[in-house]
Amino acid sequence: MPVRQLPETIVNRIAAGEVVERPASVVKELVENAIDAGAHRIDIFTDGGGRRRIGITDDGDGMTHADLSIATDRHATSKLDDEDLLQIRTLGFRGEALPSIGSVARLGITTRHASEPHAWSLSVEGGDKSPIMPAALSQGTRVEVSDLFYATPARLKFLKTDRTEAEAIREVVRRLAMARPDVAFTLAGEERAPVTWAAALPGPAGQLTRLGDILGAEFRLSAIEVRSEREGVVVEGFAAAPSLTRANALGQYLFVNGRPVRDKLIIGAVRAAYSDYLPRDRHPVVALFVTLDPREVDANVHPAKTEVRFRNAGLVRGLIVHALKDGLAREGRRTAANSDGAVLDSFRPNFAPNFTPRTNTNWDWRRSPSYPVGPMPSFDGSAAFAEPGQAAFDVGTPTADVRFEEAPNADLLDRPLGAARTQIHETYIVSQTRDGLIVVDQHAAHERIVYEKLKASLARNGVQRQILLIPEIVELDEATVEQLLDRAEELASFGLAIDSFGPGAVAVRETPSLLGKTNAASLLRDLAEHMAEWDEALPLERRLMHVAATMACHGSVRAGRRLKPEEMNALLREMEDTPNSGQCNHGRPTYVELKLSDIEKLFGRR
Repeated sequence: MPVRQLPETIVNRIAAGEVVERPASVVKELVENAIDAGAHRIDIFTDGGGRRRIGITDDGDGMTHADLSIATDRHATSKLDDEDLLQIRTLGFRGEALPSIGSVARLGITTRHASEPHAWSLSVEGGDKSPIMPAALSQGTRVEVSDLFYATPARLKFLKTDRTEAEAIREVVRRLAMARPDVAFTLAGEERAPVTWAAALPGPAGQLTRLGDILGAEFRLSAIEVRSEREGVVVEGFAAAPSLTRANALGQYLFVNGRPVRDKLIIGAVRAAYSDYLPRDRHPVVALFVTLDPREVDANVHPAKTEVRFRNAGLVRGLIVHALKDGLAREGRRTAANSDGAVLDSFRPNFAPNFTPRTNTNWDWRRSPSYPVGPMPSFDGSAAFAEPGQAAFDVGTPTADVRFEEAPNADLLDRPLGAARTQIHETYIVSQTRDGLIVVDQHAAHERIVYEKLKASLARNGVQRQILLIPEIVELDEATVEQLLDRAEELASFGLAIDSFGPGAVAVRETPSLLGKTNAASLLRDLAEHMAEWDEALPLERRLMHVAATMACHGSVRAGRRLKPEEMNALLREMEDTPNSGQCNHGRPTYVELKLSDIEKLFGRR
């Protein structure tokens, strides 16, 4: 087949396929144009999931007659002052959006510039432009797109349902609204009730207001402000406390110089920063804004401009990890699992149908004129407190009664974790504070303490080790032995010295002194299981932290061990002095807290 030049209409449709993937792509390009035009308010309307109609109205600068005449030509843009593609300070810059949309749909543009006596309008159908005509519009630009992909019917077959396409549009607008809290957005359409995000005040407070409006009040309550800066790169934003998580990473948002992007960099960096706080199958919610010199980032690596490439990706990743870790450590008390009131929800009463509790605190049912002579109305005690909140406490009959007879020390009541009062089921410590009570999981709490001590010791001068008088021989399968011996040097850095002891056996010669007397066989089996999941690309630091976490689990106070009152109080004091003590290193909460006011609500006293 001979080589031939493609017609311009075909060229435009091929180019449109790269830019206009679905209705959400059209909304993204048009809203970005409105933002670049200096709009303070943008209204978006869609019909049929954007397939039948998309309308974007803004109050930006608008275009003159001369600008409008070439705005729908390919590669015509007002975003570049010169030909330097390294100095991109706008969301759009290629000049492909309008001509691409006009080549596959019916496009109408009405715009007015402040210097013009009236507005002008232009329409494009399948790439054919109409003459420019006078029109009526007070300010800004209004763009109408209808019958999307009518000129390329094959593309219609690949669109999803109207509801799915409408949700994709909503997600695009949400991201752009998060990036620009100073701009008011309204999103309406037949598929949804109208939603408006009012313009927020400048600064972190306004940014958090917009993020809360979009991500929900739960995020606003648990959000921790984060910031880090180095070498002209600034990372700032908000991260949710570990108590607020998702089942996937879709709740992680990254903005680079005001541009919403999806980048694998943030997923790895966020996972590293939260590795000490969350279980493996949970993901945090974060919104991070990266600001840097445009020359240090390439926004021209993807046709839809949804991906970027950093000149110094390691610096950006390091700043993200540092900002998140610093914020989480600073707000250590807020990282507890009960900081958002979730604990109280676990105790919601579930009364029997005929029983209505009274909420008047001065009411005494025994003095009521209507005090029943017969049997009292039934109260379903077994269902009074909702599952699964109580499942952890359902461990059979009480195994010990270690209630303190003496009054708690007044000084201890003022400490953050209060004074220990009792131990329940030899697993949970109950402490009293001035305004409530705290339930501590003794194993999870001590696990975090040991873990932080291991990390600190490693960073300071290496982990102190104890030499076993008689090496302990641990028999394992040959594959497991090989895995352990391959990592022997890494294990030695934590004070665990092992040698080969023939086929299928390992000799343990030294153990970390922090762990005290430990079950070497169980520890080595757990370490081998974790190592089997490691990728060779996993950084050494991450691998070492996995080792530390496993060792900490084996070296901490076990559930089922009876503690003396002084031991309980000592554990509480160590928790107060230990960073990140709200969770164990597996992401489970170490304690839950109930304020006295919360307890009174449970019993209808307020």
